[in-house]
Amino acid sequence: MRLMLSKAALIVAASLATVTAIPEIVVKGSKFFAGDEQFYIKGFAFQGTGNDPLVNITQCTFDMGLMKLFGTNSVRVYHVDPTKDHTACMNVLENAGIYLWVDLDTFDTALHSIDPAWTLDQFQKYAKVMDAFQRFPNTAGFFIGNEVINSNYNSNAAPYIKAATADMRAYRDKMGYRKIPIGYSAADIAELRPQLQNYLACGDPKTTIEFFGLNSYEWCGNSTYDSSGYHNLQNMAENYTIPIFFSETGCIVPRPRTFGDQLVIFGPQMSGTWSGAIIYEWVNEGNDYGVVDYKNTEYGGPPIPMDPEFTTLRNIWKSAIPMEVKKSDYNPNKPTPACPPSVEGAWKVNGDEPLPTLGAATLKNVVSMKKRRTSMHAIHPHVFWGGKNGPTEPKSTSLKIEVGVQSGVLGLFMIVVVTFFSM
Repeated sequence: MRLMLSKAALIVAASLATVTAIPEIVVKGSKFFAGDEQFYIKGFAFQGTGNDPLVNITQCTFDMGLMKLFGTNSVRVYHVDPTKDHTACMNVLENAGIYLWVDLDTFDTALHSIDPAWTLDQFQKYAKVMDAFQRFPNTAGFFIGNEVINSNYNSNAAPYIKAATADMRAYRDKMGYRKIPIGYSAADIAELRPQLQNYLACGDPKTTIEFFGLNSYEWCGNSTYDSSGYHNLQNMAENYTIPIFFSETGCIVPRPRTFGDQLVIFGPQMSGTWSGAIIYEWVNEGNDYGVVDYKNTEYGGPPIPMDPEFTTLRNIWKSAIPMEVKKSDYNPNKPTPACPPSVEGAWKVNGDEPLPTLGAATLKNVVSMKKRRTSMHAIHPHVFWGGKNGPTEPKSTSLKIEVGVQSGVLGLFMIVVVTFFSM
C-alpha cells in the first residue's frame, strides 16, 4: 500500500480547518431530523482509552479526519471527564460533520442492576456532564445508561432508569438548555422484548426516554433478515413512538465481518422504523472489534485501517442510502405504548408503580444554586464560582491556541492518509 495523498484527503484536511455551522438534531415522532432533513446515524463507538477521548485535539483531528472520509456522521462516547475542556475536539467533530452521542454517567456513577439506586450524588455528576456538553450544537443525544439491565432477572432496575431520565429531563428544561434528547442503550434480551422499550416510553410524557438504543449482535456472517432475528426486532419496533436505533452492532463471528445487516437497517425493510446504527467499534482494543489500529501504541497517533473490514464497511455505507422524509412533510400519529404488566419469571415491573425520582424540591434547589453561580459568573466573568473553596481563577482556554494546534495537526494528518482513499 503506497503512501500518498488523494484529492479527497486534501479536501477533508482543508475542511477540518474551517469553522462550519451544523444543524442541531431534534426529535419529531419516531425520527431524528437535522433541519428539515431526516437524520440516520452512521456511527462508531469511540472510546479507545479508559480516559476521556475528547480532550486531545491531535488525536481527535487524526480520527475524525479518517472518519469523515469514511462517511461517518456520529460517534458514541461512553465516558467523559466533565472537568476537562472539550471545545477543541468538539469543534473538530463539528467541522467533520460528526455528532456526539455521550453517556451521562461518569467512571463511578453508572446505574447498576444489582441493588439499583438513583441518588443525589449520581444526579449531580450526571448534571455536570450535561452542563459541559449542552452548549455544543453537535451534541446529538445523552444516554442515561448502558445495559443497566443485563439479564431477564434484573428488570427491577427499570424504574431507576426511568427516574434518572425524568430527573435529567426536568433539569435540562429548568436550566433552559436546548432539548437535547435523553435516551437509553439496552442489552438485547429476548425475554424482555418488547416490555423494556415500551415501559421506558409509556406513561407520563415528562418521564419517558426520548430515544431507545439497542445493543444487538444477532446478525453474524451470512445471516439474513429472517435468520438473524432482525424481523422480530422490526415487528416489535414498527409502531414505536420515539426514535429507535442500533446503539451497538457488529458481530465478529465469523471473520472477516461483512456488515450485511447495514444494507437491511438502511434498506426498505427497516429504515422506515430504525434511525441507523453505531458500529462497535472504531479503535481495536485487543478484542478484535475495531476497524482501525495504531502503530506501536494501544491508542494514539494516526489511525491505521484494518482491512478488509474497514473497506467493506466503508463501501457498504456508501451504497446504503435510506429513503428519507422531510420534517415538514412528516406528521406522526402513532399512539404511546401501553405500560406492560409484570410477568412471572421475566418482566418484574408494573407500569403504574411510582418512580424513585429525587423530587421537585431537590431539583428546584439544585437548579437555583446553579443559576446563582451562573449569575455571579456573568457579573464577574473572569472568576470561576464552582469550586468548594470559593472563587478561583479559571484556566486559560484560548480559542486562538486551539485553532493553531488544530492547524498544525492537519499537516500531520495529510502525511498519513493512505492510497485506498483515492480508489
